[in-house]
Amino acid sequence: MLSAIKIKDGIYSVGVLNPNMRIFDVIMRTDYGTSYNSYLVKGEKTALIETVHSKFFEEYIDNIKSVAELSSIDYVIMNHNEPDHSGSLVKLIEAVPDIKIITSKAGSIYLKHITGKKDIEVISVKDGDTLDLGGGKVLKFISAPFLHWPDSIFTWLENDKVVFTCDFLGCHYCEPGMFDSFVKYPKRFLDAFKLYYEAIFSPFKPYVLSGLEKLSALDAEYVCTSHGPILQKNGFLEKAKEYYLKWSTPEKRDNKLIPIFYCSAYGNTEKLAQSIKEGIKDVEKTADVETYDLNEADFDTCAKLINNCDAFLIGSPTINRDAVRPIWVLTASIDAINSKGKPCAVFGSFGWSGEAVPMITERLKSLKFKVFDQNFTCQFVPTNEVLQKAREFGQSFAETLK
Repeated sequence: MLSAIKIKDGIYSVGVLNPNMRIFDVIMRTDYGTSYNSYLVKGEKTALIETVHSKFFEEYIDNIKSVAELSSIDYVIMNHNEPDHSGSLVKLIEAVPDIKIITSKAGSIYLKHITGKKDIEVISVKDGDTLDLGGGKVLKFISAPFLHWPDSIFTWLENDKVVFTCDFLGCHYCEPGMFDSFVKYPKRFLDAFKLYYEAIFSPFKPYVLSGLEKLSALDAEYVCTSHGPILQKNGFLEKAKEYYLKWSTPEKRDNKLIPIFYCSAYGNTEKLAQSIKEGIKDVEKTADVETYDLNEADFDTCAKLINNCDAFLIGSPTINRDAVRPIWVLTASIDAINSKGKPCAVFGSFGWSGEAVPMITERLKSLKFKVFDQNFTCQFVPTNEVLQKAREFGQSFAETLK
């Protein structure tokens, strides 16, 4: 159980810990639990910044009451409205009926659906708007879309040099100290920090770079995130920004990267893959073209390749009227946001029937890839004539990349 923690005069952390969480949003593991961070700022008026998961409402209210009367809270600022941030909002409104809700324009739309209250009254703020709480506590709102939802904003307390960044630079990590300087297991923390970036922010790299520019202009001493420890200028903060910059900056390469991923039950799809590779190299002579058997290759390497390459191909046999499992696992690892429009093609051998190739094709089309208008299939064992046609297929695909 976490008690309220003073950050600076009139600024408190009033969130809660969840050390037992092991999966977040279905998409990522959380080996070290998490925290649901909420903050209270007291001037002549009082504002909460975000709420917590609904399961922890009672503990949350106890933390608030330890530093302020509920009736004294004038505002709740929702930097982001995902349910782990807004889960306690309805109960908070019931406890403090006169509280005013502040969020972005997108957030005001989402809250109507998240809370189930179509008539909920929300004050929408835009980039640069301010809220003066009195006593030197002036909140400035900074638009930060897609970090990591369209509704995201930062809230900046300039006089105190404290910025509330929502999920940005946060992580699912649970220790009671709540400051980076108190982290007892730095390796675990760094593991959680990197995993959080990969799962939450890697699809939004251009926006991450924009967010870093906005933070650099603030010269903050404290970055108060919605999960994990508070980052300090004399602590992990500068390193955290360096990591985000490194991970989000596009890789520079001289040659096109065109991986070919495949599975092959009896070597037939593999033979097609090799011939297609030769065809691509006939046209794109300097391209980096390699084949990857998904039953043998390192899967994390393949997942990174498919998201960072210039184009790719996928090959699969048809088994029991379906593509094989490693193919579907690979397509589930695709960064569909940043890979939109990326060229790709599909091929494979089959025996009784040939559903795999059209099924994979439809999956890639649904993810908004630029799927080659041809695909290539053969029944059972490819002859030399078929392999030559596979090579020509590779040539035709490569021509579209010029």
